[in-house]
Amino acid sequence: MQSLLFVGGGLGFIFLMTSLGAATVFFFRKAAPGKFQQIFLGFAAGVMIAASVWSLLIPAIEAAEERGQIGWIPAACGFVLGVLFLLILDHIIPHLHAFTGLREGPKSLSKRTTLLMSAVTLHNIPEGMAVGLAFALAAQHGNDPAMYASATALALGIGIQNFPEGAAISLPMRQEGISSARAFWLGCMSGAVEPVFGFLTFLLALWIAPAMPWLLSFAAGAMMYVVVEELIPEAHLSEHTHAGTLGVMAGFLVMMVLDVALG
Repeated sequence: MQSLLFVGGGLGFIFLMTSLGAATVFFFRKAAPGKFQQIFLGFAAGVMIAASVWSLLIPAIEAAEERGQIGWIPAACGFVLGVLFLLILDHIIPHLHAFTGLREGPKSLSKRTTLLMSAVTLHNIPEGMAVGLAFALAAQHGNDPAMYASATALALGIGIQNFPEGAAISLPMRQEGISSARAFWLGCMSGAVEPVFGFLTFLLALWIAPAMPWLLSFAAGAMMYVVVEELIPEAHLSEHTHAGTLGVMAGFLVMMVLDVALG
């Protein structure tokens, strides 16, 4: 019961932050200026890179070694599987990148808003998985307070970068002519995949505990795919700028400090 409360709180927080970001549609009609978008995208990339290392890959290696395995083998194999998973989804699901307007996946007659929702959903799947797995790892270690603190740090980091992400989905929809209320609702729903996948992954990890190293590294690979495929390229839109780069550094630093200080 304690573990369920913790994972529910962590997943609820990251969904709340997405919803708060989406609520900016009631106060602003236009998307944030380009510099701010680059900083936000870079910050999200930095958070996800640090989370992939400190909260996922290192615990995956340690969990494998605790079971007498060669630590890097499940970590490396799971990482590759996570990358392949997102790569396949990227090719079979039609979607639209918010900032470049680039369409990917099979040709589709769906509206731009639907394609934009699909893109954000793909982005959010590994984030929810990562938070769910972090709390599952804590539960497997006898509800160790330090492990829960580390999982909470991950949820905080993901939640912080979810705020601008919620705005990034709702504001462009408002510009497409959708009402503020509907844009807010769609922005909230774009983040709903996180608690769904997070809770499912949490239950799966508890059910097949020996697979934890593979699951942790799988989530890391999926997150890194999103960073390299989407966030960093879109953080350096148009002319060369240091805004996106500094955003990555800031996000990495914040997530690293959160994980080390709390975990």
